[in-house]
Amino acid sequence: MTNPVRDGMRYALLMVAASAFGAQSLKFDFVSDKPAPGFQKVAPGAMYSEESGYGFEDAAKEPPFYFSVRVPEEGNYKVTVTLGDPAADSVTTIKAEIRRLMLERVRVAAGKTETRAFLVNVRTPKIPGGGEVRLKDREKGNEARAWDNRLTLEFTDTHPAVRTVEIEKADNVPTIYVVGDSTSTDQPGEPFNSWGQMLPRFFKPEIAVANHGESGESLRGFLGENRWAKVLSVIKPGDYVLIQMGHNDQKEKGEGIGAFTSYKTDLKRFVADTRQHGATPVLITSMNRQTFDADGKITNSLGDYPEAVRQAAKEENAALIDLNAMSKLFYEALGPANAHLAFAGNDKTHHDNYGSYELAKCIVEGIRQAKLPMAKYLFDMPAFDPAHPDPVDKFDIPAEPARGAQRPYGQ
Repeated sequence: MTNPVRDGMRYALLMVAASAFGAQSLKFDFVSDKPAPGFQKVAPGAMYSEESGYGFEDAAKEPPFYFSVRVPEEGNYKVTVTLGDPAADSVTTIKAEIRRLMLERVRVAAGKTETRAFLVNVRTPKIPGGGEVRLKDREKGNEARAWDNRLTLEFTDTHPAVRTVEIEKADNVPTIYVVGDSTSTDQPGEPFNSWGQMLPRFFKPEIAVANHGESGESLRGFLGENRWAKVLSVIKPGDYVLIQMGHNDQKEKGEGIGAFTSYKTDLKRFVADTRQHGATPVLITSMNRQTFDADGKITNSLGDYPEAVRQAAKEENAALIDLNAMSKLFYEALGPANAHLAFAGNDKTHHDNYGSYELAKCIVEGIRQAKLPMAKYLFDMPAFDPAHPDPVDKFDIPAEPARGAQRPYGQ
């Protein structure tokens, strides 16, 4: 039975704690007995609580370690980490929210430290002015971290060594919004992964990536579930919107439904809406499925949908990244015998860590080739040729423990 007096007092205490927490610097020290002024000491067993507003998500003794901090509002946050172990060489990979790759295998020699920074986007389902995103059941369960008021960091690798973490609001940075389906969303568990999860790793801490893709989505679904309304409520001049749909759109039936009719019309609507908000739309053709013919060539399993994207981009003078064409080169370079190594188990549509990393490199190369202004925020890396992908046996980004991941919607 509820007790109004008790519950009221507890609420008041929570609000006082939240107010005090929000007023102080979000700076955390994981190693020092006497942290520097402004830093909060984090004990090894400090579990997250609403009262403290920070802590580890579980009591894991081995990596990955999940550390969450309640943030005062949604938006972009700059995270600065100092890495290093005084007694041993360390290797640290950091992911954020749901497995978004932020830092890849940072090696620090024993007794040395290294400071790195990256941007993390945090969001909630609420839409300013009223309404909210209609979340799927999976988003309320194993994808809940994508929509809560916590900024969650994952520390992993062979010997992750995080000394301090500093978090500050980053209001004035441009944002790349990903609008897509299961092949671009933040997949919550192994063996599934997507290019949208890998994309932040390739950008300097001067532009954020906000992945609004979701499993099972089509353009019409994105509209009907208020996901597009959510994106439009937060985009601002100088932002970018990467739009990759098609895998689920092609399954929709009905009068007037098709690649060159409803789908193409909706694509143009997304382009127009994005421009109306002062942002730059980028259309992306869907990557191929793993469908080889007898000659070892990828067959088209997406019908007219990739061509509809190409036509819409040309007709609207919008930037185009032809991931469909690049994925064909990528899969064929691996060949029928090895292409499965880019996919999650026996899945023919969804990718694993290696496959999604290579597709993210395709997106990065597409950004460069399209001469998009956001290219200035990319880390300096060699040009990527999907016909000559990175060797599978050289890929070494650590995977999380298998937790019985739910298969993504769609095929």
